Amino acid sequence: MNVRRSILIVDDHQSIRDPLATFMRRYDFDVDTACDGLAMRQLLKDRSYDLIILDVMLPGEDGLSLCGFVAEHIGTPVILLTAMTDQADRVAGLEIGADDYVLKPFDPRELVARVRSVLRRGARRRADDAAQAAPTADVSAERRYTFEGWSFDLTTRELQDPNLSPVPLTTAEFHLLRALLENPNRVLSRQQLMDLTQREGDAFFDRSIDTQISRLRKKLESDPRQPRMLKTVRGDGYLLAARNISLAP
Repeated sequence: MNVRRSILIVDDHQSIRDPLATFMRRYDFDVDTACDGLAMRQLLKDRSYDLIILDVMLPGEDGLSLCGFVAEHIGTPVILLTAMTDQADRVAGLEIGADDYVLKPFDPRELVARVRSVLRRGARRRADDAAQAAPTADVSAERRYTFEGWSFDLTTRELQDPNLSPVPLTTAEFHLLRALLENPNRVLSRQQLMDLTQREGDAFFDRSIDTQISRLRKKLESDPRQPRMLKTVRGDGYLLAARNISLAP
């Protein structure tokens, strides 16, 4: 039996929000709608969703701010609806934590295809992660990295800062940090990082590694504009310059 996937559509235009919800229900999605960030936050208190379709231009709290909140505190995949045609603006949305974006005006069939693609990628990642975390007789129990006072548990995916405060990570940030810790003090090109972090079915955007690095840097560095650990090597790639990296049970 197929499980109906739950979708939350957030758009202040009823002429877009309601017809889109009706259209997506035809594809066997369970759909709720919200007209602004306040209504969205209230719905998120009451239930969880498999994916959020989020308009960027909302009254009050805008979609980019809401996307950042979801990425940091909830982890639900987000597809942005945007009229922004400038590539830098679209990249900014991805950097904040969006999984994809669709330009307005859009074909609802394309949006359904994008929703299904994001959900498939999430399912594959969860399957891969479960397989990696499954204990085997001949695999050691060494699952925790420590570096520069930080702690990074590969099993629980928990990152703790030197004050033992938890720092939430998206799936992409988890895989990126793991790849960097497995190759410390070594310059890795964008292509190498993509090869180390990509999962089957992932769709990478131009310079997506750059946006992921920027997001991870904001969490690791006291001053992301002058990074001390996660450094850029111009023309070559990125380097995790961390001391005393160890892997322990």
